[in-house]
Amino acid sequence: MIFTSAVNQIRAFHLSRSKNSACGQPLGQYRFYISIQQRYHSRERSTTMTLRIAILPPDASRQRVLTPKHLEELSQWGEVVCNEYGANDPASIRKTIEGAHIAISSWGTPSLTGDILEAAPQLKAVIHAAGTVKPIVTPELWNRGIRVSSANGPLGQGVAETALGLTIASLKNMWKVSRETRQGGWADEKKRVRELFDVTIGVIGAGKAGKHYIKLLQNFDVTVLVADPFVTPEQAEAIGASKAELEDLLSRSDVVSIHAPSLPSTYKMINGERLALMKDNAILINTARGSIIDEPALVAELEKERIFACIDVTDPEPPTADHPFRSLNNCILTSHIAGSVTNGMYRIGKYAVKEIERLLNDKRMDGEVEEKDMAFLA
Repeated sequence: MIFTSAVNQIRAFHLSRSKNSACGQPLGQYRFYISIQQRYHSRERSTTMTLRIAILPPDASRQRVLTPKHLEELSQWGEVVCNEYGANDPASIRKTIEGAHIAISSWGTPSLTGDILEAAPQLKAVIHAAGTVKPIVTPELWNRGIRVSSANGPLGQGVAETALGLTIASLKNMWKVSRETRQGGWADEKKRVRELFDVTIGVIGAGKAGKHYIKLLQNFDVTVLVADPFVTPEQAEAIGASKAELEDLLSRSDVVSIHAPSLPSTYKMINGERLALMKDNAILINTARGSIIDEPALVAELEKERIFACIDVTDPEPPTADHPFRSLNNCILTSHIAGSVTNGMYRIGKYAVKEIERLLNDKRMDGEVEEKDMAFLA
């Protein structure tokens, strides 16, 4: 079980109710009745423990991802403690996490240092209701055997859905068709409309977002290529794609969608030389990170009016007011809307609740991150 150790084992649990509240919500306590097996003694004794779940983000941040319904669901499992200090500073986080068995973090949560973790000696897991866990993870977290989960999965789902929408809209030439009809025209741009059929889609990066984008593409009669140094040809085939080297993918694809992480090895990976490999009339979509593209090189290629680009991320953000991405006719610029925004943020909260449910049922968490993964995660 989750709270198993060499000297104690959870035998069973029982649900009881309490009149306490969790962040203003009714609270039910999940009381774990533990039979502790002494390693060097044959007798057993029983004790009780109330699961304590600490929600580390202050109210404004918490309310972006967790609804009252999510809090109610969490309260069925134990005592839910919220950050009542209105800040993400280490002192406030330390007070909030005190005595917790599970913690929920999010954007803005500071690194969980040894000083903070000392306040929660029984902490078993941190559920990060955000993307990369790098801002919160410390060596002390791994040294204490604390499990970590990331919400890159639900975030990637939103990214993939956005990328698919941009893929369809761009192949359909909707941006230029709309501009033409607004200016009184009708059918000239219609001649350049393409369907998401019998075309080649190149996917750079097969992480959570890239894999989900490939999954969505299985609904269409298209060829899917994937370039990812961590994916074998067999793994690519299993998710519905063919593995290709980056240069080959760029030269063969009608649409190229970037889903790679921001790492030193991917910095300005899409440079002038590689952009020149793309087909005439090809579409480049970036919903990953702006640093992956050499922006001046892309501007130079777009000025030739040879390719089309959909750019959701830039480096830095926002781009300057006079950035060419804002005015080029063959570039669509959006303000980092892929992933989860507004109501889509609650998908992350739902995911966090499900991760805790998996944890309590002694299952591997869907977004579980291990120390060995950190080298190639964004």
